[in-house]
Order: sequence, then C-alpha cells, then structure tokens
Amino acid sequence: MDEKTIREKLRTFITHELLRDPGYDLQDDEGIITNGLMDSFSLAEFGVYVEQEFNVYIPDADLTVAKMDTLNQMVVRVMRDL
Repeated sequence: MDEKTIREKLRTFITHELLRDPGYDLQDDEGIITNGLMDSFSLAEFGVYVEQEFNVYIPDADLTVAKMDTLNQMVVRVMRDL
C-alpha cells in the first residue's frame, strides 16, 4: 500500500469517524489534538482502526500528542510498520 492511499484512508477515518465532519478540510500538518479536534479517547480509537485496517499495532507509548498530532506523523508511523 502506498503513502497516498494510507494518507487518504487515515484522513477519511479521522474526518468521518472521529471529527464527525466529512466536509472538514484536514491539512497534512494541522495539529489535530493540539487544536482540539481530537482527544485522547479518539487517539485510542485511531489506534484500533490502524490495527484493523493496516494490521499495524501502535503501542500506547506511541499514541501521544507528541507523536500523533498531525496527519503527516500518523502516516509515517503507519508506514514504518507496514
């Protein structure tokens, strides 16, 4: 699976399922958590989604604001373990 596909799947999941706003124009480098769009519970949901969709397990230690605040960071983390 290529980076573009992963990025779009993650963007769609975040805007549709976590933000509940399919029309939201989520930018690649936007602070999703620091800007209050997502909370820590949503980050846990994100981790479950990544494991189910991509078969990539992200340990709790990596599900942090510092490591998962932007779509870019999320894509890099998923690709690392594909």
